Amino acid sequence: MYHPFSVADTFRTSWYIFKKNFVTITVYSVIAFILLSILGIIIEIIISPEEFAGKMLVYLILIFVQAYSTLGLYKLIFTVIDSEYYEFEFRQVIPTLKMIFSYLVVVFIIAFLVTNFTILVDYLEKYPAIVDIVRTVGIISGIYIALRIMFFNSFIVDDHSGPIESLKQSLKLTKGFMMKVLIVLLVIIVFIVIPAKLSQYFPLISLTLIFIYPFVNIILAVTYRKLIYSHQDVDDDLAETK
Repeated sequence: MYHPFSVADTFRTSWYIFKKNFVTITVYSVIAFILLSILGIIIEIIISPEEFAGKMLVYLILIFVQAYSTLGLYKLIFTVIDSEYYEFEFRQVIPTLKMIFSYLVVVFIIAFLVTNFTILVDYLEKYPAIVDIVRTVGIISGIYIALRIMFFNSFIVDDHSGPIESLKQSLKLTKGFMMKVLIVLLVIIVFIVIPAKLSQYFPLISLTLIFIYPFVNIILAVTYRKLIYSHQDVDDDLAETK
């Protein structure tokens, strides 16, 4: 293989991209965080949370806005990667309605599967010998599937893929790279968990998540691109090849 996937090189490239575009990416993350917080407060005040219809409307609006901000961040990351040698316009980082629709379809598919698994476990509570086995198998299977489909959003943004197509592409992309993808994910979890735990004792540390969140997404975007290059067996100059 001309350029095999390297975890260490992935983190080095991610850090370089984050440093080079620190202001642009951080400003986007801060604005998205503030808007989501304000919107959440406004919706809770306007819509009665006691009503089922009100709750559902709140959840749908927040999910839509969260999808928009997440895809927007990925659009921004891929844009700064591909535009290292030329200027880009603001419209290039706005996700399309197709992207948002595809993302939401996948999210609802995952939510449907998780909900039904939870219902199954609750039903099997009357059979203690079986429920533990089902729960264990379900958790292991869930982790495995999550690792295999974790790049669906990258395909939606970078390749304009539909919901089912993006899932299939992610399954194909991670084939043969499960251990390395797992290592990347474990490091990302450490990046998130440590400040989250410390913020329980030192609240100001929680502010670091504003920087950590975009950084871990850069890591995922770079991992996705480098896995593609490894499959294609080509050089992985992120700024020149797509």
